Amino acid sequence: MATLLVLGSKPEPRLPPRATIDAVACANASGFSARALGLPDPIFTVVTAVLTSGKPSDEHSLRRLAGLRTERLWHVRRPKADAGGPFARAVAAFKMRKMSERELRRRLRALDYRYEELVSRPARFYHDLVLELCGGDPEVARAIARKQPSTGLLAVALGLADGRFERVVMAGFDFTLTHAYGDNPLIAERGSAASAHAPTDVAILRRLAARRSDLWTSEPVVHARTGVPLFPVDAATGAAA
Repeated sequence: MATLLVLGSKPEPRLPPRATIDAVACANASGFSARALGLPDPIFTVVTAVLTSGKPSDEHSLRRLAGLRTERLWHVRRPKADAGGPFARAVAAFKMRKMSERELRRRLRALDYRYEELVSRPARFYHDLVLELCGGDPEVARAIARKQPSTGLLAVALGLADGRFERVVMAGFDFTLTHAYGDNPLIAERGSAASAHAPTDVAILRRLAARRSDLWTSEPVVHARTGVPLFPVDAATGAAA
């Protein structure tokens, strides 16, 4: 059974046995974890526009992409903000330039991050895909309207929509802001490690678990909160196989 591992950026991911992994997909800088764990380069990686915002937490992740590679790079564009006066619009335009596809290409080139193809789509494209996979569920629609899904969850959605795989397994997810590649400055800034995306992600995963049989997780915390079936890990270590 062709299996895609979607790897999040959380520390010490519980991986399924290597023999069951046919390909890997990543979100933002989780390719750093994939390489550290000896996994193959991802067939696709999803990155959000905020990665080039210049904020410490985003720079923290962007720098970890140095020297990595992916086949397809999915870019989630920042929505345009048209409201406000002239000053507010000028600030919004500056932010749009910093978080544009062009700026992403420039920053990745400087980091020697390599990709075969970059596909840039508006956030709505990804949200519509998630909602379609959830059967148009109104609760999921309301959750997305309150807070968009995490980048990792968007990678899961793209994996489920990819016709090459019969099974998608989530590893390295725990609904927090923690990273395997260092302390996320956002945790100290907010005074909490809880992710603001968690309620939306949980709502989506609960719906997917109820509708589908091709989504699994090797992380007990994801299974406990969402009902996504638990995939076995290495029997000897209970962690990476």
